[in-house]
Amino acid sequence: MPIRQWKLARRSLPYGEHTLVMGVLNITPDSFSDGGQFFSPDRALTHAEQMIVAGADIIDVGGESTRPGSAFVSEEEELRRVLPVIEKLATQTSTPISIDTTKPLVARAALAAGAEVVNDISALRFDPLIADEAARAGAGLILMHSRGTPKTMQQLPPVEDILTEVIAGLRASIIVAHKHGVAAESIAIDPGIGFGKTVEQNVELIAKLDQLAREFTEFPLLIGTSRKSFIGKLLAGAPADERLYGTIASIAASVLKGAHIVRVHDVRAAVEAVRIADAVRLTAN
Repeated sequence: MPIRQWKLARRSLPYGEHTLVMGVLNITPDSFSDGGQFFSPDRALTHAEQMIVAGADIIDVGGESTRPGSAFVSEEEELRRVLPVIEKLATQTSTPISIDTTKPLVARAALAAGAEVVNDISALRFDPLIADEAARAGAGLILMHSRGTPKTMQQLPPVEDILTEVIAGLRASIIVAHKHGVAAESIAIDPGIGFGKTVEQNVELIAKLDQLAREFTEFPLLIGTSRKSFIGKLLAGAPADERLYGTIASIAASVLKGAHIVRVHDVRAAVEAVRIADAVRLTAN
């Protein structure tokens, strides 16, 4: 697989040979798997440093939970949570920082504070102006497919053909991103595991990631399976803190099927898993 470059605000990250690991930093009281654990800036910074030491290539900072049933928080509250951490982290590490938000003003402030990527779980559906902020900063932009909102997504009736739905949705979002000035080399895509999909559809998307990769050959493919409820359901109702082994299996399968970036809570375990999966994938190719 050729090594390509994903353009961020102040650098480019190579992808295609070494799978990139994005560490999750939730600065929220109510995230589904670690809500409240890193809500204070000091704890958040300590955890970010631990993930970087463990081998994280990117740190994804979020100040608003997107777990099923969650409600939006105000811009002011989201900024209060994330800005002190991003500002401090940007001075302490050279590891790229991503801001996980759907709000243009939060994206603008985070990018000014040192973030280099905007991770939009709505793929510009909630507010396309977030693409303007990414374009202005030359930042990376992750477009994630989702259905509905976090509050409603698990109440929606399932679509008949999930792969076709994801491909169509991502294509539409890429067109919007281009119209707002985002360069193709700055875009990454994410099928949105868990966001309005059934257990079976989540498994299908992982199994067919190679088809998705062929549809979007010019963009890095990110996937986030870490600790998600479909893993718990496949493991006889395992709670979020008992889904590590299932998560690692899903990560390895995703890498072998074409994922370029994996978004995870357990960085060290994921780094070791992708190292083995990469070795197998490169030998097979």
